Amino acid sequence: MTEQAPELPESIEYAGFWARCGATLIDTFVLLLVTVPLTLVIYGSEMWHNEAPVLGSWDLLINWLLPVVFVILFWRYRGATPGKMATSVQVVDAKTGQIPGFRQSAIRYVGYFLSIIPLMLGFIWIAIDKRKQGWHDKLAGTVVIKLKKSES
Repeated sequence: MTEQAPELPESIEYAGFWARCGATLIDTFVLLLVTVPLTLVIYGSEMWHNEAPVLGSWDLLINWLLPVVFVILFWRYRGATPGKMATSVQVVDAKTGQIPGFRQSAIRYVGYFLSIIPLMLGFIWIAIDKRKQGWHDKLAGTVVIKLKKSES
C-alpha cells in the first residue's frame, strides 16, 4: 500500500491574476537590467538594428539561456522569483505544498510557452480557475499561493 501525499489545507489562499502579473513585470524588469547592458557591451548598437532572432552565441547565452536558469533556480531554491518575493507569493507543489523540484520547475517553464501561444489563454485561465492555476501550473502540478504576513 502506497502512502498518499497530504493535500494542501483548504485555508490556503491562491495568488490571483493581478498579483502574478505584477510579479512577472518585476521579474521582466530585473532580467532586462541584467541582459540589456550585457548584450549592449558585447554587440553594441547591432543589438538594436539586427533583425535576426539570435545575434550570436553570447546572445543565445545571455538572452535565452540566462532567463531559463534564473527562473528555474529561483523556483527550485526559493519557491519564488524576485517578483514573486516582492508580491509575497510562492510557487509550490499542488499536492504537498513544498517547493517544486527541478523537473517540475522545468515543466512549468516550458508550460509558459504553451500558455502564451494560443492568445495568452493559458495565463488568462488564472483569472477563472478555482485554484488560480494557469495551464503551466496544471502541467507541472503547481499552484501559486499567497504567503501569510508574519505578525510583529
